[in-house]
Formats: sequence, C-alpha cells, structure tokens
Amino acid sequence: MYTKFYNLRENPFNVTSDPAFLFMSKKHREALSFLIYGIEQRKGFLEVTGEIGTGKTTICRALLDKLDNRVKTAFIINPDLSELQLLSSIAEDFGLELPKKANKLIIFHLLNKFLIHQLSLKNNVVLIIDEAQNLKPSLLEQIRLLSNLETEKEKLIQIVLVGQPELRDKLDSPSLAQLKQRISVRYHIIPLDKEEIRDYISHRLKVAGSDGRINFSYEALEEIYKFSDGVPRLINMVCDRVLLFSYILEVNEISADITRRAVDEIKGHVYEYNK
Repeated sequence: MYTKFYNLRENPFNVTSDPAFLFMSKKHREALSFLIYGIEQRKGFLEVTGEIGTGKTTICRALLDKLDNRVKTAFIINPDLSELQLLSSIAEDFGLELPKKANKLIIFHLLNKFLIHQLSLKNNVVLIIDEAQNLKPSLLEQIRLLSNLETEKEKLIQIVLVGQPELRDKLDSPSLAQLKQRISVRYHIIPLDKEEIRDYISHRLKVAGSDGRINFSYEALEEIYKFSDGVPRLINMVCDRVLLFSYILEVNEISADITRRAVDEIKGHVYEYNK
C-alpha cells in the first residue's frame, strides 16, 4: 500500500529472511566470518546462537550465497522430525536418491559413499540445521554419529547447528557431552546497538529503492530502539507499521509521535488517524 506512495520497489521491512536485505552489523560480519572459516578449515561442528529475530536464518542464507560450487550443502529448516525422517531429509537435500523403505543403516551407507566421493572430487560438504534447539537428544545423537564419517586426516562433513540460546542449554546436558566436545566454532549473535539502528533502517530502505525522501527523526529512532531492544525482526515490525501510518498521514518525516502510535497499535491499542 505505502510502497507506491514512497516510490519503493518492494516492502523494505518484510520479516522474511531475504539475504538481499541483510544488514551486516559488526556481529553479523563476525558470525559469517566464523562460519566460513570453520567450513573452509573443515572444523566439523559449528554452532551459532541468538535470540529470536536477530537474523540467524538470514545469516544462513547469506552463507549459502557466499559458498562456491565446490561446497555441497544441505539446509534443514524444520528439524522436528523422527530420526529416519531427519536422515532422509538430509540425504535428499544433498541430492541422493533413496530406495523405497530405506532404513537408517542404508541411509548412513549412502551418505558415507556420497561424502567419500565428494572428498575425491576435492569438494567440501556442509549440513546446516536451523532451529536446532528443537532437536530431540536422540536426533542430536544421530547427527553426532553422522559426524563420525571422516578419514584419518579430515572431516568429511561440516555440521552447522543454528538456534536460540536454548540450544546451548541443551548441549550442556551430560548425555550430549560427546557432541559438545566436538563443537570447535561457537558464536552468539547479539541485537543491534542504538547507533546501528539508523544504518539498518537506511540500508533496508535503500535496497527497496528509496529515493531518500523518508526520514526518521532522532526521537523516532529512540522510540524504535526502546520498543525493539535492537532486535531486527521487531525493528521491521514497527517500521512497517510506521510507514503505513505515515502514508495515511501523507508525510515523509517520521516523528516520535507516529512511532509511539505504531508501537501502541502493535501492542493492541487502536487510534484513528486524521490528516
């Protein structure tokens, strides 16, 4: 609705994980660098955590875009599966054709064969599991067993576990001590700081095609930070509502008052907007 009014090509504040809109804060750059390092050095297990909405999934998609064609990847978005379903999903995402009624033993054999073949081609193999805090301990154990597929010198597969802070708590359990010991790269993404919020908003507007007419006042940015605590998903939510209200009022200057009203409506209050 407001995109045409502001001459934007698309909505700048969608909450979907679109790498084109990825704002590389210092922490996001570090997280991506840690992941690329761990993959290139064949470190085996890597772990990235962060609160809801801090951009973990977007980082994963940006990582996939950064890796070259010598890196074969599988990306599991919903790990709430049975052990057989998870292994089947991993194999199929790597492009393997599974026989009907394939059991875990067969799938492990096919994966091992696939990994050895990729090593002979001098390729690297990466498995990324998003929302890994939802993995049951039995599934985490299956993933640990998958990491056993290695040569005397190299890891055949790099496994990236991405999740909310609960993932760290889960890995601290005594039953998963062997898995935790294998994680060689860990990184925790924190929200944006107050100074980064203006750059974040400007970046997303620019990617969406803004001609610069939209201006968030200092006071409006203060209100956005107060509401979001620097969490990108919450910033997107309030900015989307702010631009809708600004469109209704036909203004380009985003004030603190408009922002407070947008926040209040998100929280359940309703206002009538008169031009």
